[in-house]
Amino acid sequence: MTTLDVDLPDGRTLCVHDSDDDGPAVVWHHGSPQTGALLAPVLEAARARGLRLLSYGRPGYGGSSPHVGRDVASAADDVRHVLDALGIDSAAQVGASGGGPHALACAALLPDRTTAALSIAGLAPFVDGFDWAAGMASDATLRAGAAGRDARAAAPEGGVEAFTDADWAVLSGAWAPLGDDARRASAQGLGGIIDDDVAYAHPWGFDPADVTVPMLLVHGGQDRVVPPSHSAWLLDHLPAAELWTRPRDSHVSVLEALPVALDWLVAATRTA
Repeated sequence: MTTLDVDLPDGRTLCVHDSDDDGPAVVWHHGSPQTGALLAPVLEAARARGLRLLSYGRPGYGGSSPHVGRDVASAADDVRHVLDALGIDSAAQVGASGGGPHALACAALLPDRTTAALSIAGLAPFVDGFDWAAGMASDATLRAGAAGRDARAAAPEGGVEAFTDADWAVLSGAWAPLGDDARRASAQGLGGIIDDDVAYAHPWGFDPADVTVPMLLVHGGQDRVVPPSHSAWLLDHLPAAELWTRPRDSHVSVLEALPVALDWLVAATRTA
């Protein structure tokens, strides 16, 4: 595995992680907060399917330069530079939780370089006509993000009160590396998650309807962090998507669907 810095034209740097495996490339868009390092269960699932796994710290995370004022769409330009730096023509885009919108951005804005896309427990846009907070255990930090960066920075950080017993079970097992990485990301500072929350709660900079590549949404029916209504909204606005609902899963436990979701991704890439 390789970790490298990718320099961007605006002077920023992204910290990028590459499994260095042969095979089709997949970009993993991490949740909030995470460092962007390759997580063992993601790496194992990708390698078992002959995939090359890439990940990077979004601006403000894991050694990547901050980008105050970024929107969700800016991820597409960052990923384009990552693919260019690694000499990769195209990749599938996979996002979990807060990574979901960023995977969608790449699918919408890099259609010629995106083979297929997957969003697991991902957010929908903060738009009129959609009750964005319905079913959330707490939307306090995201509502603060809607009021601007200063308001979000002043807001108390949310806890893990929305996690279910199913979530804690997987966090004490195969997905323990996710919890460890989240703690590392938080210890490095809050700039990344503050900028994420502001971006989620403001116009994303693209229309999900522009995603025309094969798209899979996966959501847990018991999710109180990002309620399943978010993926249901996205399904109604994505022209080439399908939705898998896992009724007994919540926000973290739904990640156990990653292996079979990657099977879908591989098949969709072959037939696209």
